[in-house]
Amino acid sequence: MTDPDTARVERCLADLARFVDQASELVIGGEAAYLDAGFDGQMRRAFGEQIVLHVATVAERLPQSFRDEHPDVAWAQLRAMRNRIAHVYDAIDATVVWRALVVRIPELGARLLPADAD
Repeated sequence: MTDPDTARVERCLADLARFVDQASELVIGGEAAYLDAGFDGQMRRAFGEQIVLHVATVAERLPQSFRDEHPDVAWAQLRAMRNRIAHVYDAIDATVVWRALVVRIPELGARLLPADAD
């Protein structure tokens, strides 16, 4: 990678680490609280969707050379989920977003973040 790419990767990975931490904090309340029909549940879901959007945006900003070095990451699925949340927001499956917060985002962090980023 060239120096500008290296700097961009570092910035993106720092952002990714922040969003992984946010997802971790959000899911502490449990799935029932996340899916609750009340105002608190609505706020949790809105924040969860924002986290997923931010993670996908960070992934899109990573240089292609970096993405090519990580073929084990489902880059297209990240983009598809981002597009669904951003453009088909009235048909979002909250359980799919929950799974992304609990499983997919932590997996992405484990694959891409340096071990000392925790």
